[in-house]
Amino acid sequence: MIRLLKKLKLQIIDRYIMRRFLGTYLFAIGLIIMIVVIFDAAEKIDDFLEGHAPVSAILLDYYVNFIPYFINQFSGLFTFIAVIFFTSKMAYDTEIIAILSSGVSFRRLMWPYFVSALLITALSLSLNLFLIPEANARRLAFEAKYMGKHKSAYEPHIYRQLEPGTFVYIRGFQDKSKVAEYFAIESYDGGNIVSTLEAQNVRFDTVTGRWKASKYFTRHYEGEREILTKYTTPLDTSINLIADELGRTQNLVQTMNSVRLRRFIRQQQAKGSDMVPIFQIEAYSRWAYPISTFVLTLIGVSLSSRKVRGGTGLHIGVGITLCFTYIVLMRFTGEFAKGGMMPPVVAVWLPNVIYAAIGVYLYRQAPK
Repeated sequence: MIRLLKKLKLQIIDRYIMRRFLGTYLFAIGLIIMIVVIFDAAEKIDDFLEGHAPVSAILLDYYVNFIPYFINQFSGLFTFIAVIFFTSKMAYDTEIIAILSSGVSFRRLMWPYFVSALLITALSLSLNLFLIPEANARRLAFEAKYMGKHKSAYEPHIYRQLEPGTFVYIRGFQDKSKVAEYFAIESYDGGNIVSTLEAQNVRFDTVTGRWKASKYFTRHYEGEREILTKYTTPLDTSINLIADELGRTQNLVQTMNSVRLRRFIRQQQAKGSDMVPIFQIEAYSRWAYPISTFVLTLIGVSLSSRKVRGGTGLHIGVGITLCFTYIVLMRFTGEFAKGGMMPPVVAVWLPNVIYAAIGVYLYRQAPK
């Protein structure tokens, strides 16, 4: 990264703006983290004490893994606030006028802002794609162990499609033993059930990836006739389903890094799962949200680079309003995608496209 900055041949004014930008951003993030940690600790102190959580586990397993998640969640907002705050101050101190009067174009003035946005985007992508999923896994494990949350990472009744026409039903799956109370594979022809395979106390072998039971039985349906066949031989079957896929959806995708998530989505697509849009939204969001740093930076600079009545407060008020409407739009389009009313890739990237257009308009209206 240092070599890249040297190759960019930044001038004094570039380094000055970058120092103000990144300094304000880091200060705002650091300040809000301290406030959030203090309030969170005050709220959860009873849970920590009841769970007999050691101080080292609270600090290292919970808060160290909670902070990257929080930074990434609010990185765009604080990038926006940082840009508006110090750019507005530069405008009211006539620094922007002095820079433009010296022959520097507004387009050239944007250069250090976008270099700073690039650094923040790189940090956010690194957190999103690799660090945060691992941190989420450790944080959720801490909550399950000491705070009584997520005691069961699995739904009591799990129904999954293995492939078109074939479904599996699993009840009472336990994570530690990898044993399900009840296990059934159902085959359908059109809307009619053709056969089932059922067993109790079925164990998933993590080494071979196979499901095993001491005995099982099958049912075959021919019209209204049912043929029941019992087997005393052990069940040892391999199906297109592993234990990791049985977890609660939200917790499951939060703990997968980018590579695992892409592989998991391909598996679910092959099975025809109706939960694929949820997984795709998570995957696309890990890229779209960091990229929004550039969009919010463009809007922030264009909005706050001129003097207006109301001062910095007006700039910050308008900026925060735009930022929150952006977040709300992302939530709405995400829900549309989950409901099948919009392709996930469109739903995730549409807010960036809309606000990029707003940014270009504001850029054209900015003082030159």
